[in-house]
Amino acid sequence: MDRDRTEWRDCLLAGAVFLVCMAGTTLPTPLYGLYQEKFGFSELIVTVVYAVYAFGVIGVLLLAGNASDAVGRRPVLLVGLGCAAASALCFLAATGLGWLYAGRLMSGLSAGLFTGAATAYVLELAPPGGSERATFVATASNMGGLGCGPLLAGLLAQYAARPLQLPFVVHLVLVVVSAGILLRLPETVRERRPLGTVRPQKPGLPAQVRTVFAPAATASFVGFALFGVFTSVSPAFLAQSLDVHNHAVSGLVVALAFFASTAGQLAVNRVGVRRALPLGCAALLGGLVLLAGALRWDLLPLVVASALVGGAGQGLSFRAALVAVAGASPEHERAAVISTLFVVAYTGISVPVIGVGLLADPMGLEGAGLVFITCMSVLVTGAAVYLLRRPVGAART
Repeated sequence: MDRDRTEWRDCLLAGAVFLVCMAGTTLPTPLYGLYQEKFGFSELIVTVVYAVYAFGVIGVLLLAGNASDAVGRRPVLLVGLGCAAASALCFLAATGLGWLYAGRLMSGLSAGLFTGAATAYVLELAPPGGSERATFVATASNMGGLGCGPLLAGLLAQYAARPLQLPFVVHLVLVVVSAGILLRLPETVRERRPLGTVRPQKPGLPAQVRTVFAPAATASFVGFALFGVFTSVSPAFLAQSLDVHNHAVSGLVVALAFFASTAGQLAVNRVGVRRALPLGCAALLGGLVLLAGALRWDLLPLVVASALVGGAGQGLSFRAALVAVAGASPEHERAAVISTLFVVAYTGISVPVIGVGLLADPMGLEGAGLVFITCMSVLVTGAAVYLLRRPVGAART
């Protein structure tokens, strides 16, 4: 019993470290408007600054996504915390646009290092028979951290002094505390290998996976693209179109999408993969329609509803996509297939978001948003129709 308590304590502490790191990746979200005022750049630059994060994540996932299997979980996570600290320092020192690019890149590197390694670490620290609860801890830490970032930054920016410094000072302190916690936790990788044995994970797609992968990847792409738009340009839309200049409100709207995603991921166990994927696609489509209504009629309640419905759809579809794709993959190629799915998903965070930024100047945010919604609606509707005609399961999870 005492051993179980110790192992659950370690599992929860690892989850807390995971949450702190992921919170840092979304911390700048409600602050982009302030940076625009300070440095005088366009909406396109906001989306590019945001998208740099995705490039950092993709690079790490492909080049060193399996590093923690070789050198151990703690060393990789400590490097990830170092990247998170470097990101906070870049934002604290920001005197121009270059610092923002550097901060977002370091943030992407930290997320890329944490995504796989921290999830595995949380699961491995749990006592035997606790995998389901540990999965909840890992999921809640990941998506909950992403939600806590804009919420924390928005509250501090709105109700405390030095809005462009204090959020990053607080996060830097939390990162230091997290590093101290991590150093006290046990290592779970017993047989370690030199870093030189780590090889890049090449994306792979065996023939038998392709029919499952196409709709699953499409839904993942749309879900991450919706998150990308919420976290990059929604604060600007709230300020320009809805006259909402409260940073705490902007942060809360974005946070709701991530919290709803957590609920959606947890619901997959009850709904089942076969129904979760098309249901997630339907919810994503509903979120896009609500967002279109918000853009058309400038209504804050529709923005909130879009965050909740679209976030839940993203959670449902992405977790179901992971399970379905993993189940359809040959065991010796499973890691490569999952890496490919993550690459597609994080491409969704970058490419469509930059497209919105490109269209924002000639068409305005509302026009650019409606073009984005139309394109994403076509994609997710096609995926939903395909899934209804050819349901997917998870033979091997």
